[in-house]
Amino acid sequence: MGGGAGTRLFPLTKDRAKPAVPLGGKYRLVDIPISNCLNSGLRSIYVLTQFNSMSMHRHIQASYKFDNFTRSFVEILAAQQTPEGSEWYQGTADAVRQNMRYFLERPFEYYLILSGDQLYRMDFRELLHQHIASGADITLATKPVRRAEVADFGIMQSDSGRRVVRFVEKPKEEALLEGLRLTAPLLASIGAAPDQELYQASMGIYVFNRDVLVDCLDNDMVDFGKHIIPAAIRERNVSGFIFNGYWEDIGTIRAFYEANLDLTDLLPKYSFFDTKAPIYTHPRFLPGSKINGASLRRAIIADGCIITDAHIERSVIGVRSLIQTGATIRNSIVMGADYFETDHRSVPTGCPLIGVGRNCVIDRAIIDKNARIADGVVITPEGKPPNFDGGNYFIRDGIVVVPKNAVIPEGMWI
Repeated sequence: MGGGAGTRLFPLTKDRAKPAVPLGGKYRLVDIPISNCLNSGLRSIYVLTQFNSMSMHRHIQASYKFDNFTRSFVEILAAQQTPEGSEWYQGTADAVRQNMRYFLERPFEYYLILSGDQLYRMDFRELLHQHIASGADITLATKPVRRAEVADFGIMQSDSGRRVVRFVEKPKEEALLEGLRLTAPLLASIGAAPDQELYQASMGIYVFNRDVLVDCLDNDMVDFGKHIIPAAIRERNVSGFIFNGYWEDIGTIRAFYEANLDLTDLLPKYSFFDTKAPIYTHPRFLPGSKINGASLRRAIIADGCIITDAHIERSVIGVRSLIQTGATIRNSIVMGADYFETDHRSVPTGCPLIGVGRNCVIDRAIIDKNARIADGVVITPEGKPPNFDGGNYFIRDGIVVVPKNAVIPEGMWI
């Protein structure tokens, strides 16, 4: 599912779909679920798109190609007008409903529905094995969360056989939590202490039997989490698959920022260095990064960068980044550029080069692709409101975001 507008990730979603937002210096968010599918042996993949989808279409077409002697595919299904309807996707369930004719063309028995904007590593074969063994109509992937987090999720209650018997959407009142805690047998099954107060939060990952999916969508309900799943729990055999690994919903600027900077830690919660389940992306064939003297600490430097006498600490530096002499970058994400400016005559008159200029200071910021930051610029959220819209920058969740293609003039203090 890659069709959401991603309004909470604005301005990163100003010119691109949410799953197309760059991650970890060289990846895109959509690479995570697609790679999880490929690593699980699932190679019949549809990506449903709608808002600002061009960059994601281009990325998928360039990244996921199979030879002519396999039935594998990653196919894009964009929102479209048809004789049956001319409306855009009204929700996750409606998006699947509008494309059912394509899904039913092939003899698939099970359908796995995923979000395009989550960071996790899961072997979906385990989820499918439980679904088949339990004889369930629908299986939901759930994540154990603490009491303080339940108000942000849909919370499930399962019996001893893992059948889901109750669903509460984002419970905020104490009375709604009655009976929702994981029972001692379920806690034991995930290796948790019997006295831990944990709850099952829906991850937005679902497995449907073919005929069940058709029946569940034979109505006008538009969303899986809000409508389809709560109704199915009352009428069908719905099983809960408890996933106890790292999982992060990249829903806000703060979540996106922290997930990226966590990658720079000595032992990150999520690692791209797992050779058993690699994350795939667009092979760009860029040169190795060139460091002309720099102080680097807890930094990720992607391919094709040129860094000269800079100080970089706990930051992610994306592809084709140009960072010039004397720049200081701390606790920040610099996404890099889509192209090299090899011919300076192509630079717009009066504009600095793409990248970070001389003697700049960037702290607690996200610099989107192709941004031009001139010499002597200071970017920091210090002393500013947590949310603010500037002329060529934004502040969200206490983090300064310089949008794609923005120009920050010489000596400006943000």
